[in-house]
Order: sequence, then C-alpha cells, then structure tokens
Amino acid sequence: MTRLPDIVIIVDQQEEYKALRECITFEIPTIFLIDTNCDPDLADISIPTNDDAIASIRLILNKLVFAICESHSSYIRNS
Repeated sequence: MTRLPDIVIIVDQQEEYKALRECITFEIPTIFLIDTNCDPDLADISIPTNDDAIASIRLILNKLVFAICESHSSYIRNS
C-alpha cells in the first residue's frame, strides 16, 4: 500500500480489534458489521447484522462493493 485507505470495513469487531485500533490512531473512518456482542460507539458507521452468518456477511459486503463501484464510476464520469 502506498497510502492509507479512505475507509475500512470491519466484519468482526472482536477479531479485528488490532485493525480497529490502527484505524482510530490514523483517523481512518470505519464501517462495522456489528453483532450484539460489539460496541457500536467505536464505529463511524454501524450495520447491525449477525457477523457469524456467512450468508449475511456476503449479502452486505456485496451491496457495499456494488455501491462503492457505482459511486466511483459516477465520480470518474463527472470528472
């Protein structure tokens, strides 16, 4: 990586706590898929979901990827 990411998506807050701390340190915005055992106050954007269900994670990540790609292509067209 040559630069810091614009945003980070974290699927499991408890498993990825080190990544979360780095995001906080470098002031990188975060999107969390949060379960009942997570702290939503640590995220910039929280998406409540079952972070143990692969189908749930896949659905939400696919929607996020689609929205990111769509907005990126719109940005390029308007530049």
